Amino acid sequence: MKVSGFTFVRNAIKFDYPVVEAILSILPVCDEVVVAVGNSDDDTLGLIQSINSPKIRIIETVWDDSLRQGGQVLAEETNKAFAAISPDSDWAFYIQGDEVVHEQYLPTIKAAMEQYKDSPEVDGLLFNYKHFYGSYDYVGESMRWYRREIRVIKNRKDIFSYRDAQGFRKGDNQKLNVKLIDAYIYHYGWVKDPRAMQGKRESFTRMYHSDEWIETNVPKVEEFDYSGVDALGLFEGTHPSVMKDRINRINWKFDYDLSYRRFVIKDRIRMFVESITGYRLWEYRNYKII
Repeated sequence: MKVSGFTFVRNAIKFDYPVVEAILSILPVCDEVVVAVGNSDDDTLGLIQSINSPKIRIIETVWDDSLRQGGQVLAEETNKAFAAISPDSDWAFYIQGDEVVHEQYLPTIKAAMEQYKDSPEVDGLLFNYKHFYGSYDYVGESMRWYRREIRVIKNRKDIFSYRDAQGFRKGDNQKLNVKLIDAYIYHYGWVKDPRAMQGKRESFTRMYHSDEWIETNVPKVEEFDYSGVDALGLFEGTHPSVMKDRINRINWKFDYDLSYRRFVIKDRIRMFVESITGYRLWEYRNYKII
């Protein structure tokens, strides 16, 4: 079995992406990892080149900044990386620049790859998510956070990144048939120095909206305000080992009152039903679990 990892990145230093940790976290189960490094305002290329592994293969890309509808440019960059993986790989392991896999899940992931490698009805593997917010101590506990997404796909050229690169589809826009596995992606996209977080937010908004919309709707502030979240829980597990140094370098403080829960009635109904049945009402599912 051959596995190729793939990802894309731009301005990783400027916006403090844990992309090195992301790559290192999947490296043990990959035979190669293709990294599409976009034209950056910092030395992102040098950062990726500094990863000491012969498995890393870099392709340099230029982002089309005119694609400002629905984050389309993110899917385009994902597809560039996917297209560059070795054609003889069985699986492609996708990881975004703010996602990290805990080493405790690697045996489960590899076993699932082995089990379904020769199953034509399986297009990919579906992962659970933990979304960290504000600091490494808190995780999101509301309906705003997506709970699952596809991160391992078969190496077939009819599969492509969908919309803003959150998931994948195949053929004439069909959902992938996937197996849900007992493994988590740790999403650290909302854990940054407040200044870097504000910069990332402004940059990301430009991938979705016009300058006029941004001028009206995005506050002109230096630091991101983390206080607007609706509900968080205390994280009681361990972080991936590759995150240890980054966590030790944290240079801001974020505290949250765990008793504060701000839910609209619709979300209270959804959470009640899920607590009883395990089913999440009105959930966005860009996949078919088989």
